[in-house]
Amino acid sequence: MEKATFAAGCFWGVEEAFEGIEGVESTRVGYTGGSLPEPTYEKVCFGDTGHAEVVEITFDPQKITYEKLLEIFWKIHDPTTLNRQGSDSGTQYRSAIFTHSPEQEKCARASMEKMASQFDKPIVTQILPAAPFYEAEEYHQKYFKKHSKD
Repeated sequence: MEKATFAAGCFWGVEEAFEGIEGVESTRVGYTGGSLPEPTYEKVCFGDTGHAEVVEITFDPQKITYEKLLEIFWKIHDPTTLNRQGSDSGTQYRSAIFTHSPEQEKCARASMEKMASQFDKPIVTQILPAAPFYEAEEYHQKYFKKHSKD
């Protein structure tokens, strides 16, 4: 199994986009990329911890490639808006790819370069080495699944 970590706005929607995809074994939402150990949702929302809301994906590379996960990442958000997705604004909603290996970094950079021609504005997505991941509070995990109106 491998991990992929993406920030693309509110983590609820990002997690939902990757749930149920063949080869995605699990997802969990949390915070990464900041300076405060053990951040909470409230502290991250205040905006001064430096963390992004992210989804950490555990995937089977024999069933789905990292490149395919990147394709999904680019489709589910606007990577040309700095620190904003829809009505959500703040550095915690930035677009970022947190890589877990040199191979992932290479793939992420190649993917971003390929995607650049798909947008009218420059891509502002950060590509950074994976930093410590802090799992979000339980009420954020699988949020849409817990709150669906089936």
